[in-house]
Amino acid sequence: MIHTRTFVVSSLLLLSFFTSAVYADGISGQQAPEWGVDEWVYLPEGQSAPEVADFKGKVVYVYAFQSWCPGCHKHGFPTLQKMMKQYADDPDVVFVAIQTTFEGFGSNGPAQALQTAKRYNLDIPVGQSGLPDSSSKFMQRYDSGGTPWTVIIGPDGKVKYNDFHITPAEAMELIDDLKSDS
Repeated sequence: MIHTRTFVVSSLLLLSFFTSAVYADGISGQQAPEWGVDEWVYLPEGQSAPEVADFKGKVVYVYAFQSWCPGCHKHGFPTLQKMMKQYADDPDVVFVAIQTTFEGFGSNGPAQALQTAKRYNLDIPVGQSGLPDSSSKFMQRYDSGGTPWTVIIGPDGKVKYNDFHITPAEAMELIDDLKSDS
């Protein structure tokens, strides 16, 4: 009995270590790839479908979510809203939200992404990456580990942050540092 429990605990710790090691940095430091959005479900008036290259010279905050993700609603969206408020009048910081569906396609489709954008009054581009017949290209390209996921891209087009959770204070510090370096 003790050996089984020890094996299970050891296995979980080892799995946790390897999972965090794989996703801890994702593609940080690398040039940001195109997002791989299948469909833009919401674009602010006058905006066309954006891509990474459209924002050269700016800091880009990308928030990846799933409509049914409790952590997205408890942590990710409140952080996104604080960040959007903080940089509302700053033309050098832009925001994009992408639903990265890898499961629960019936609850995490384009219609739900649009409903979620409306729920949070997002006036930013909101896309859908991942459909029942194709997995999320965003998740593959950014080596994300699920949702909620945040990516911050520097003015040089390189990924500076790529992980599960960032606090508003950490995000503001990083964004301000990136803006002062450019």
